[in-house]
Amino acid sequence: MVYQRRHELGLSQVELADRAGMTQPQLSRLEGGGVTPTIPLLERLAAALDVDLVIDFAPRMAA
Repeated sequence: MVYQRRHELGLSQVELADRAGMTQPQLSRLEGGGVTPTIPLLERLAAALDVDLVIDFAPRMAA
């Protein structure tokens, strides 16, 4: 979702990383699925991408 939104906004990895207070290599690893982001990092990314961060619990489907 980060990759998709970054492209929608026409931002480079360097530009988004700067907005989110991280480095381009860190952002690249995150976009590639190589790291599990913390909630504070997700909050910074959401602000940098001008989106709301929504974390939700949903009931499991019966098997």
